[in-house]
Amino acid sequence: MRHRKKGRKLGVSSSHRRALGKNMVQALIDHERIVTTWEKAKQYQPLAEKVLNLAKSGSLNNVRRVRTLVGSRSLENPVTVTEVSGEGKDQVKKTRTIARTTLQKLFKDLGPRYLAKDDRPERKGGYTRILRLARRRVGDNASQVIFELTAATWTKSE
Repeated sequence: MRHRKKGRKLGVSSSHRRALGKNMVQALIDHERIVTTWEKAKQYQPLAEKVLNLAKSGSLNNVRRVRTLVGSRSLENPVTVTEVSGEGKDQVKKTRTIARTTLQKLFKDLGPRYLAKDDRPERKGGYTRILRLARRRVGDNASQVIFELTAATWTKSE
């Protein structure tokens, strides 16, 4: 009996589950939306929420805590910012990279998205959402979901 046993085993060893969680959260940070199974998304949603909550304050202690929780790997698409200075003929556009790793993107791009701005209050939780898909996976008939960030660029209503 599994009374009062927390978490899912997912059919793998404990070290594999830990690595799976790190990889899933890093992929979520990198792509901001991933397709996975319902069981994996429900298992690792609290880890993703904790990491995003730590990213709101950029203290060195939180950077170290996040690094031990999920690590840091190179992004597939580095985050760039375009700055414009001057007007008319003197206008100059400069593009610079602000994030090359998942840790940098988390603290320089994703964390500030959830802080308070002029038009919206600071978000206290609910940084991720799980949306069930109608189709099931072909190989093992597993139920699939979209696991995404709530403040993703395509979900903003501006």
